[in-house]
Amino acid sequence: LDLIKNDQVQAILGPKSSMQANFVIELGEKAQVPIISFSATSPSLTSIRSSYFFRAAQNDSSQVKAISAVVQAFGWREAVPIYIDNEYGQGVIPYLVDALQEVQARVPYRSAIPPEATDDQLVAELYKLMTMQTRVFIVHMLPSLGSRLFAKAQEMDMMDRDYVWIMASGMTNHLTTMNASVINSLQGALGVRTYEPQTKELVNFRDRWKRQFQKDNPTIIDAELDVPALSAYDAAFALAIAVENVGTKNFGFEKANASTNSSTDLEYFGVSQNGPELCQSLSSTNFRGLSGDFSFVDGQLQNSIFELVNVIGNGAKTIGFWKPQSGLEKKLNLTNTNGPYSTSKSNLAPILWPGDSPSVPKGWEIPTNGKRLRVGVPVIDGFAEFVKVVPGPSANTTEVFGFCIDVFNAAMAGLPYAVTYDFIPFAKPDGTSAGSYDDLVQQVFLGNFYALAADTTIRANRSLYVDFTLPYTESGVVMVVPMKDGKSNAWIFLKPLTWDLWLTSLCFFIFIGFAVWVLEHRINEEFRGPPSHQIGTSFWFSFATMVFAQREKVVSNLARFVVIVWVFVVLILTQSYTASLTSLLTVKQLQPTFSNLGDLIRNKEYIGYFEGSFVRELLIQRGVDPNKLRPYKSSDECHELLTNRSANGGIAAAIDETPNMKLFLAKYCSKYTMIGPIFKTDGFGFVFPKGSPLVPDVSRAILNVTEGDVMKEIENKWFAGNATCSDTKPTISDSDSLGLDSFWGLFLIAGVSSSLSLIIFAASFCNRHWHMFMTTGASAWKRIKVMLRIFDQKDLSSHTFRKTDSQDGKYMYNPGSIATCVEASPNNNSTRPPSPESIGHSNPTNPRSPFFREGILPVVVGL
Repeated sequence: LDLIKNDQVQAILGPKSSMQANFVIELGEKAQVPIISFSATSPSLTSIRSSYFFRAAQNDSSQVKAISAVVQAFGWREAVPIYIDNEYGQGVIPYLVDALQEVQARVPYRSAIPPEATDDQLVAELYKLMTMQTRVFIVHMLPSLGSRLFAKAQEMDMMDRDYVWIMASGMTNHLTTMNASVINSLQGALGVRTYEPQTKELVNFRDRWKRQFQKDNPTIIDAELDVPALSAYDAAFALAIAVENVGTKNFGFEKANASTNSSTDLEYFGVSQNGPELCQSLSSTNFRGLSGDFSFVDGQLQNSIFELVNVIGNGAKTIGFWKPQSGLEKKLNLTNTNGPYSTSKSNLAPILWPGDSPSVPKGWEIPTNGKRLRVGVPVIDGFAEFVKVVPGPSANTTEVFGFCIDVFNAAMAGLPYAVTYDFIPFAKPDGTSAGSYDDLVQQVFLGNFYALAADTTIRANRSLYVDFTLPYTESGVVMVVPMKDGKSNAWIFLKPLTWDLWLTSLCFFIFIGFAVWVLEHRINEEFRGPPSHQIGTSFWFSFATMVFAQREKVVSNLARFVVIVWVFVVLILTQSYTASLTSLLTVKQLQPTFSNLGDLIRNKEYIGYFEGSFVRELLIQRGVDPNKLRPYKSSDECHELLTNRSANGGIAAAIDETPNMKLFLAKYCSKYTMIGPIFKTDGFGFVFPKGSPLVPDVSRAILNVTEGDVMKEIENKWFAGNATCSDTKPTISDSDSLGLDSFWGLFLIAGVSSSLSLIIFAASFCNRHWHMFMTTGASAWKRIKVMLRIFDQKDLSSHTFRKTDSQDGKYMYNPGSIATCVEASPNNNSTRPPSPESIGHSNPTNPRSPFFREGILPVVVGL
């Protein structure tokens, strides 16, 4: 304030800290004096909308992506930021947390260190961090406090193996100016600092500066410039360029109306006349500085390349670079701006981690409080093959066995690191169960157990507050019901064929009967007569082919062709039906008493569930009356309830998870059957606290166990002894019935052959009597009636009606003639074709009409 009011400065280089910047920026805005800071890096300053503030340093938020890229490259799942508890430290934390979450890394704790923290406070906070499992720490604070923190961490052996320390640019940018003792406490730490291009100008400037500094300070040996010093030089150079462009003729202040001798008065100081022009000039300044390309965009320096270093020996070794466009790079390529974004650790040079270890730390560790992991197990009476808790050899001890326990031990043994743990039964002091599976899962959430090794089903509501590994068993909720013998069914004779095959067969019997009638009606006396007789004869003939008992003879070659094909189809169909029915009557046919949950609900039957299971709530949600639910504690009790049925205090069905019910069926063989799954679940999984870093590693270990021979050995150990029954899987569906898909080819052949025969007959008939249909003077409908009348008459030209004796006064036939029908009369010795008038107006008694009855005897006369 004194510089602006009394000295009337035209620009200010500073302030050094982010805490001072807010006040100074406000003064610069009021007096229109440019403020150029080379060390105020807090992101909170970005929100201050001032055209007179220029930041000639990297915004702290620009480095969080580089830090998260390192975390992602090594697969760390958690990280704890340690930061100074002021505006400088707090400003970057939201950006850092967001960047870590984007790479699936959690922030389980934030360690805020007071700016004036004592050594005791630092030690207390470090001890708190030691009791946590996370071992990846990101330090964001100034060198004065950070050096003390690392010194105490070294004293507490926290700069040893399994720890990861990542320094933000606030410390790493000052590494070159730190003394040997501080560097010694940072061994193995990683750091992110602003990239400095090693140009000839920078090297020459360093040499000149060191000579001058050594001359002015002969007691200080081997001094070095750090990044903020280079930023300060570039900021001063940029200001000099801007002043040169504007000129100095208008450098002055417009005085306020009032004046005061107080140098701290905020109301009465002047406004720079040249401030707006100077700001405009600074905004357009662009040059190649010592720290790289220098230009302002919205008052912010745009260079955003970071160098990644590893503190080794007396200094820092470069292990790679980070660019916003391409991510991690082992060697900086400034021309690559469109390449793929990489977070692979192969793009980094070898790193020497804390404790001089070349091995990458896993990023977490069992808390150093002397405790082993507490793994909870349920205390249950039923299905002991999965988990069983028995008293130990000594007092107050227990032993845990079971399929789930063996799988858990195999998975933990497959981890690339050692994890010690103890199984703790979830039981009351008297040894009985302390609650349901949901209660047991809740204990993990509350922190009483670190993990849960049991037959715990993966469910969405549980995953809200705990994490599950991948499942190690198959999934689903199934229904087990008693079986009944299907041979007692009075309608079993219908079961060999499916309904679509029955219907198709019936339709074809009718169609074949119709086809034979059409082909035989005009030439076969057995297919003539009253309509009822003709219909009965046709159906009798068609259906009699099933047992080959048809008595009627077929005389038409087309009809014989149809019958031959149809008899072949019927033969195959009847033989298949006989074989299937024989199988159904001789082989034991077991069927479920109920086939779905809806039948149980509608019949108000009692349903059993395993006590303490989530199945009870699931059934209630699906509409089952809670009063119709009965729990069971073991497989034997379940069998007893199913045997008694609902009417005798038992249950009609038991609903439980697939692994449990498979174990139950293996014990009781073919007395019951399993239907479903009726509900979908994700199987059994192990439970860990939300965000536990063990979950991905244990899940991968489970995959290795289930895909290898280990799982087979475990299954044989616990379940092979129960599989003493032969495979008597019952038939519980219509899958054994013969369907249309097995016979559609035969029906196709029969249909095509019959249709083709009908088409040939119709074509022949129409061709023979076409002259009758084409007679003029009658309507189309009457012509059709004429053709139908002709079809209904006997075909006298057929060999079945031929007679050589005409003395009986009936007829004679000349096979070489073209015939027409006339009345036999002694007064008419010639033939005359019917006229159109006779076609249109004749009656059935008119001998000239083609609509004559069978009682009138025509004479066929050759023309």
